Amino acid sequence: MSSAPDNAGPMKYAYYPGCSLHSTAKEYDASTRAVSEALGVELLEIPDWNCCGASSAHGEGHLLSTGLPGRNILLAEQMGLDIAVPCAACYNRLAVANAEMRSDPGLAEKVSGVVGLQFQGTSDVRPLVDIIVNDDGLEAIGARVRRQLEGLKVACYYGCLLVRPPRVLGFDDADEPMTMDNLVTALGGEPVTWPHKTECCGASFSLTRVDVVQKMTGDVLRMARDCGANCVVCACPLCMTNLDMRQGGIESLTGEKIGLPIFYFTELLALAMGLDMVKSCWKMHFVSPEPLLRETAAV
Repeated sequence: MSSAPDNAGPMKYAYYPGCSLHSTAKEYDASTRAVSEALGVELLEIPDWNCCGASSAHGEGHLLSTGLPGRNILLAEQMGLDIAVPCAACYNRLAVANAEMRSDPGLAEKVSGVVGLQFQGTSDVRPLVDIIVNDDGLEAIGARVRRQLEGLKVACYYGCLLVRPPRVLGFDDADEPMTMDNLVTALGGEPVTWPHKTECCGASFSLTRVDVVQKMTGDVLRMARDCGANCVVCACPLCMTNLDMRQGGIESLTGEKIGLPIFYFTELLALAMGLDMVKSCWKMHFVSPEPLLRETAAV
């Protein structure tokens, strides 16, 4: 199924915000809605959506880990729309569940029986960054830019869940993805070349092994800094939490200064498009981006 636009109206998608965008990542939700509206992408939130299970459901069994995201897919099918997912972890779970149900009729029947809706396999699952960049197009986005993001040297961080496993996801190269890099260029910023753009930040260990997360996140941040970046952009609330919130702890532990602002890609889009709502997002960041934005005149 495709919800590609025609000349009659805006692109429409079933919107799956996931738990984070209604809680710890409200700035991602706010900037997502503002940017989508400005670009003519209509996001219709899936009614009565539920948690996708993230990584925790795997420990309880395959049916639960498929059924939780599967229920959201079946609800989206009732809307007759493809699904737009901002969170990389949620996107991964929904896309994998969709692929498994399409390839395994027995599993699809089990999920359908639990959910009470019949799986049709008619709704595709797409990451929001793919929709924004590839449906609207970089040329069209560039035409809407009101403020060039000159001076921003951006490490585009995809993490491990947005592009893997490639046999299921495959919207970008699993080793050298470029979707956000191309977007940054279209907005007037400079994407830096660095080797850690798909390294894991350790999000699944966030509560159980903070020491491991600090090491993994610290490695990502240091590499971005050492490769010349003055900020990082991501498309995942879990990555954002680790890269932004944990910087202070890493600095205290190692005695070094990192000080890299972390952005959601929708925040950079809103900034470049001159959407004033983005200013309210900065107060939700642990590392304030305002000094960098004033220094580079990107405010």
